[in-house]
Formats: sequence, structure tokens, C-alpha cells
Amino acid sequence: MRFRLHNLIFVFMGLGVVVGLLLAGVEDKAADWYPTTLQALNFFGRTVFIGMLKMIIAPLILVSIVAGVTSIPSFGDVGRIGTRTLLYYVTTTTLATALGLLLVLTIKPGERGGAEKLRSDRMAVLQEHRASFEAATGKPATVQDAAYLNWIAEREGATGDETYQRVASKKDRSTFDMFVQDIVQPMLMNPFKALSEGKSLGIIFFALLLALVCVAVGEPARPLVNVFQAANHVILRLTQWIMLISPFAVFCLMAWIVAVKGPEVFGSIAWYCGTVIGGIVIHFGVLMGICALLGRMNPLTFLRGMREAWAIAFSTRSSAATLPVTIRCMTRNLGVSPRVANFTLPVGATMNMDGTALYEGVAVIFLIQLYGGMDDVGITLVGGAVLVIFITAVLASVGAAAVPDAGLVTMVLVATAVHLPVYYLPLIFAVDAFLDMFRTSINVMGDAIGAVVVDRFEQPAETKAEA
Repeated sequence: MRFRLHNLIFVFMGLGVVVGLLLAGVEDKAADWYPTTLQALNFFGRTVFIGMLKMIIAPLILVSIVAGVTSIPSFGDVGRIGTRTLLYYVTTTTLATALGLLLVLTIKPGERGGAEKLRSDRMAVLQEHRASFEAATGKPATVQDAAYLNWIAEREGATGDETYQRVASKKDRSTFDMFVQDIVQPMLMNPFKALSEGKSLGIIFFALLLALVCVAVGEPARPLVNVFQAANHVILRLTQWIMLISPFAVFCLMAWIVAVKGPEVFGSIAWYCGTVIGGIVIHFGVLMGICALLGRMNPLTFLRGMREAWAIAFSTRSSAATLPVTIRCMTRNLGVSPRVANFTLPVGATMNMDGTALYEGVAVIFLIQLYGGMDDVGITLVGGAVLVIFITAVLASVGAAAVPDAGLVTMVLVATAVHLPVYYLPLIFAVDAFLDMFRTSINVMGDAIGAVVVDRFEQPAETKAEA
């Protein structure tokens, strides 16, 4: 059953791409059937399927963490698993960010392909801004003049694009603001509100505290622990039922994305896309090496066991929506201990974003390479700027929500840290959905390999099955 489901998902994904390309090529997009078709694809793919997965995320995180931690014999074991999990996540996120910066600085996508035309078009726009500023104020425009820079920003920000407005609304936040608003405050919010709003950090923090108290109380807490253990089994079975419609849902998702974005989603800003995807592919190789060397699992065995979760991650672009499937694949297909999987995977889906960290560094440096030196981009890629981008990309990836397009919002932190105006970000919006598929895939793979590695160190070597 599971094997057939894997194959069906990939077959329907390919069919979705074909249908999406056919829909994108339709000349009469004003015909009555065209918007109705797109609406139906969006309804079954995003509204129904992703909605059903998101429906169980909050209770899944709560019960899986409590069930996992309460199955660990002692506080010492909990601390050991937590330390190993966080060490792995910090290490792989740092490696991914460094790899992305190395590639973008070596390949220099912002200086290749159509970069010259993009620069010349932008310079023409800035000349118009300069002329209008001088005509309105009667004084020369200089890059040191804050009034002139504000003049440009006001005109560039005058856009009704919904994505831009969502991104631009975060531009005035400092690193400390991000830390407080995206990490500390969600952790300390009312747990019932966190559950109702799906705030993963708040759920994780409360679940950890509740589980630790249950361990400390001991036998009197056994009835409550049994409830969470039973709820964990029930939600995993519910996930299995939801996955029965996944092939058709993935078909709808892929067809809708390709139809809406058009075939150019696979080719726009080619050097930039190639750098991001190349970095993700290399990092994937690094993760496979970690899986083999530290996890002692054959990478092919891992990939076979995870392909269902990979397909869902690629099509939904949400590591949170994929979480129920990831836990199911790890425990049932790959034999990872539920107590390890139930702890490491929910934490990883919220805090471990290798693909996002890699992408944000590449995107910001790409834009600086493309537009650096212009009136409103007063930054060059010196060592200090690269270091700032490195640090903020790591921090921003931790604060990114596990939902589609979240990397665009947290990228504002990286851009503003080096004074790159946020109105340059829309250049990469057109291809973000395409790249988000690869980012989410590597995010989920990184979480899963983390569970494999921690599980291997938690069990005696002689009890581990040889892959």
C-alpha cells in the first residue's frame, strides 16, 4: 500500500506539471472555464489537502513531544537527546549558510546572464527619480542626502503587491526585535492560544515543560501520560487516512503552481536559481554523508523510506504541513524510535531550516551584486558585510515559520541588516515558489537525518539493524 502510494504521488506530480504547462499556454484566459479550473485546483490542493494537514499540526506537536519525552527514562536522557538535537541543527544550518555564501561569491550570479540589462533598466529608473527630486526641491540629488533616499523609497514602495506589502511591513525590525517577536514572545504565549493559532514555538515550549513535569511527578501522572500516548497513535492513524488523497492533491498543487506562475517559473533569473538549487544539491550530498557516517544508515534506504514525505514537502512547500507524514515515515519505514522522532522532528520543523538559511544569504548577496553601487544601495561586499549576512541569515532561518513563502518575510531582516532597500526584493518573487519547493525539501530532509543521527547515538550499536 505504501509503496503504491509513493509511486502514485510522483506520477501525479509529473502529470500536474504537464497540465499546468498546458493551462499556462492557454491564449484565452478570459474564458469562463479557465478561472474555474484554477479555482478548483487551488481548492482541492491548497484549501482541502494542506488545510487537513495543518488541521492536525498543533495537536500533533503537543502530543508527540509529550509522548516522546515521557517515554524517556530520566531527566539525564532528555537533556542528552535535546543537546544532541540542537547541536546537530546548529551545525547543519551553519554549514548550509556558509555553503550558500561561498557559492554566490564564487559564481557571482548577479554579474551574469541578463544582469547588465537589469542594471541599465534600474539606472534609468533612478535617473527619473533624481530628475523629479531635483525639479521638486530645487537642490541637487546626492546619495548622502537622506531626503533624496526617502524620495526614492516612497516611490518604490507605492505598490499594491500583496507579497511586497507583507514583506515591507517587517523592514523596520532590528535583530533584537526579531528575536523577541518571533522567538521569545511565541514561546511564552498562552498555550491554548498557541494551539488555536498554530504557533509552533509556543506549543513546543509548553509541551516540553508539561512532559518534564510528568516525568518529575512520576506514577501519579501516569493516567495523563497514557492519554498523550494514545492520542499520538490516533493522530498518526489520522495522518495515514489523509494521505490516501495525497496523489490527487499533489496533482492539483503542481498544476495550479505552474499554471499561475507560467513556464518562466523554471527559467527566470537563471543564474540565481541555479546557484540556490546548486547549493541545495551540494548540501543534500553533505546530509547524505552525515546519514551514512553518523547515522549508520544507507542513504538509499533513507531515501526510499522518506520519499513520501519528500513529495509532500516539495508540493506543499511547508515543513509544518509535512510533519505528520515525516514522523510516520521515520517511525514506520525507517525504524527510528518514536521517542526520538516525536522530540526531534517537531523541533526541527520549527527551528531547523537549512534550505531557508542557504537561500536567504544567496538572495541578498545576489541583489547586492546586481544593484550595488547605485544611488540607493550604498553597500559593497566587504568581509564585514558578508559576516553580517551570515549571522543574520542563520538567525532569520530560526525565526522563519514552517509555511510557504516564510523565507521572504524573514529575508527582510538579512536585507535591512546590510541596508539593502526592501523594494529590491520583488525581483525574486517570480521564482520564489519554485525555489521554495527545493528549500522545503531540504528542510524536511535535514530534520529527518537529524532524527536518524540522534536515534543512532541513543541506541546501542549492536541493536541497530544494518541498512
